[in-house]
Amino acid sequence: MAKSTGKSLVIVESPAKARTISKYLGKGYQVEASIGHIRDLPGGAKEMPEKYKKEPWAYLGVNTENDFEPIYIVPDDKKKQVSKLKAALKDADSLYLATDEDREGEAISWHLHEILKPKVPVHRLVFHEITKDAIQNAIENPREIDGGLVDAQETRRILDRLYGYDVSQLLWKKVGRGLSAGRVQSVAVRLIVQRERERIAFVDSTYWDLEAVFDTRNKDSFSATLASLDGRKIPSGKDFDSENGKLKNPDLLQMTEAEANALAERLRGAEFKVTKVEVKPFTERPKAPFTTSTLQQEANRKMGFTARRTMQAAQRLYENGYITYMRTDSTTLSKEALDASRNLVRSEYGDSFLHPSVRVYANKVKNAQEAHEAIRPAGTPFRLPEAVRGELDSDQFRIFELIWKRTIACQMADAKKQRIGVTIEGGGATFTASGTSILFEGFLRAYVEGSDDPEAELANKERLLPAMSEQDPLDAKQLDPKGHTTQPPARFSEASLTRTLEEKGIGRPSTFASIIDTIQKRDYVYKKGNALVPSWTAFSVIRLLETHLGPLVDYEFTAQMEDFLDTISRKEAERLEYLKRFYFGDADSTLVDDHSSIGLKKRLEAKVEEIDPRVTAMFSMGTPTEGEFREEVFVRVGKYGPFIEQGERRGSIPDGLAPDEINLAKALELIEQSQVEDEPIGIHPETGKPIYVKVGRFGAYIQLGENDDEEKRNQSLLKGMEVSDLTLEMACQLLTLPRTLGNNPENGEPIQAFDGRYGPYIKCEKDTRSLPAGVSPLEVTLEEAITLLKQPKTRGRAAPKEPIKKFEKPSPITEGEVKILEGRFGPYVTDGETNASLRKGMDAAEMTFEAALDLLAERAAKGPTKKKKKKATKKKGAAPKKKAAKKKTAKKKTAKKKAAKKATAKKKGVAKNES
Repeated sequence: MAKSTGKSLVIVESPAKARTISKYLGKGYQVEASIGHIRDLPGGAKEMPEKYKKEPWAYLGVNTENDFEPIYIVPDDKKKQVSKLKAALKDADSLYLATDEDREGEAISWHLHEILKPKVPVHRLVFHEITKDAIQNAIENPREIDGGLVDAQETRRILDRLYGYDVSQLLWKKVGRGLSAGRVQSVAVRLIVQRERERIAFVDSTYWDLEAVFDTRNKDSFSATLASLDGRKIPSGKDFDSENGKLKNPDLLQMTEAEANALAERLRGAEFKVTKVEVKPFTERPKAPFTTSTLQQEANRKMGFTARRTMQAAQRLYENGYITYMRTDSTTLSKEALDASRNLVRSEYGDSFLHPSVRVYANKVKNAQEAHEAIRPAGTPFRLPEAVRGELDSDQFRIFELIWKRTIACQMADAKKQRIGVTIEGGGATFTASGTSILFEGFLRAYVEGSDDPEAELANKERLLPAMSEQDPLDAKQLDPKGHTTQPPARFSEASLTRTLEEKGIGRPSTFASIIDTIQKRDYVYKKGNALVPSWTAFSVIRLLETHLGPLVDYEFTAQMEDFLDTISRKEAERLEYLKRFYFGDADSTLVDDHSSIGLKKRLEAKVEEIDPRVTAMFSMGTPTEGEFREEVFVRVGKYGPFIEQGERRGSIPDGLAPDEINLAKALELIEQSQVEDEPIGIHPETGKPIYVKVGRFGAYIQLGENDDEEKRNQSLLKGMEVSDLTLEMACQLLTLPRTLGNNPENGEPIQAFDGRYGPYIKCEKDTRSLPAGVSPLEVTLEEAITLLKQPKTRGRAAPKEPIKKFEKPSPITEGEVKILEGRFGPYVTDGETNASLRKGMDAAEMTFEAALDLLAERAAKGPTKKKKKKATKKKGAAPKKKAAKKKTAKKKTAKKKAAKKATAKKKGVAKNES
């Protein structure tokens, strides 16, 4: 490696990346991590420096009165790390900033430079893979911090803060607390809501055709579908208008079930023959290597991974030197990578599977200063998946294998296929059959791309037809009528939403994972299987934004904003004028002529008075034309969630009922169900209070007493109980819970039976046992409960579980055993002093020792967990306890500090041992 005249400090973002890089650097280099961003805009006025707190713009953290100057602070959880980096820099002769090569990484380097104020030479290291050659090349060819990329990231951050904070405050006032708006997230929610609107407006149609099974002369069977009858074509789903359910072309033949049955009967005596055989060869080419977006889409299609789960696995693979940088829009491969791919095709599949020439894929990246290469295996030659399987956890291996196959496939030969189409006629009816055969597998030997449309994927698979020639007679063995109902447009999955956002130029693929997470956390969207379903709150928010702040959720405007940020990164534009026009507006321009002149501040001030939250939150389901109640029916989004409203009548909407499943009939049904709840099923024989059956957001439950009764009691129905089967006697039984069974002969304490959040259980003092499947808390006996309590506890603190996994090597610092345990909130790794939770998607059983050390190092670097019990010490009469608590806390903090120091030393030790 390159020689250093003295000690050099290298700073990266994560401990894992630091540890990997340290393998390739000698003793003259100290590698440390910033643990992400070391400073950011304050979270609100409370976090602002004292001198700014009274400014009208303090809540934004951006000085809108002085050229939109951002006010940066070092968050409390990063102060310790900053001090550590400053101390390390004092002993260094030079500083290398080796953060990621995208805008975010460039900004982190700039912030580090601003905070550390180095008095030694500073170098910016850029590499897209963590390999020995890449690090060597970066050390030998450092550059300066790219001001254009930093400016673009800062402008993006300021825009997001102006948009997010100000528009979110409007939503709090007009829709509900806890909601948020965002430059990209609001547009993503609009896409999902718009798709649901299309589903609501969709009018289905039913049509019938015939499915036939024919035999050839050689008794080979195949199926065919009715295509036309007496010259009139049979329609398919695309021939119907989605808005009215009628045929777009009235000349097509839409048969009913009766007509299809009659036709089948008539054709059973007809003679059939082949009238046409058409063979069409075609070629299928492999897709380009992965970008961030296509990797997220494919992992979602093939493995059901969320975007977040995919990026977490890819991040670990990159940091540990297995793949190149995973945040990229580029489909380009370096010459070394192309050579490595082609060599592997020869060795693994043979020369016949290698494409004759090097494939080069067109790069759609507008911003040439972003990462310059597609996602591929790191280094050359590429390591085989089986060679690294034992080093990776399950998620990491599956993502690595996916990337490896896609990279290799792009240099493989085309797949050669042929389609065979057969036309069969008889009795005035025309049937068609089609088949696909693979003549040469080509790249399909290594990789088959997934599909958002399972039916389309099935259609592309090989389907062979028996040998036939024109005029060959056929025997109709079966003629079955088959009904079809047109389907509404499919909801977005994570994969299809990611693809659509990218196609529209909205946001950056590297942010899609966090955006999809955010819109679910805000309850704008929830998952039904793999589909993203919008909530009624999302409908209310999007209606408000479309009606009153249209440009902010306009797809074209949002894409233009992204283009502007790209021009800043290329140093082709200045940001100040754009920010002024966006926030304050421009009297000389109109929205039609200039989308940047939004005038957000004045718009929002005007809309506070103009917007009527009742109008925004009401969605008409229609007006009944018969029955006692004729008022219009609405879905209303209230403070505690959505509900049905008709005049003075109300109805609950159960959780999980999608917006497109609620029409006028369903809404009236929910109201009627709620009205039944107002009539008691009977009177409790002991208390004399009425018993009601209620249906809430989380299902049915029993209520003892009137709504205004301060002593009313609720009890959920047991699992498997149906409201329709509920009797007064059963309701009274439910209200006995928790039920006292008798006293425990061992300690004389009462034993009770409960129905809890995680199922039925028994309890004696603090000792609990879950009831076995099929045993009801209403029926369990004292003897059964005593027997259960005598059995070993299967979960809880009284009976520690066996470790999920133990590692052979001890901790290099504590020398204690490193193991993975099952905790209350999921699995975690511990070395006896530090505990670190496993990230979502990590497979505990397949975690490596190095990955476990990474998690422990990251957790220790963050410092001690803050306790949230300070308020309790302020209560009257608690002064003595307050002092004791402080002493105890001080001791704990001292112990935690020691543990953190050990963890820091541990990181250095591991890095040193492996360098």
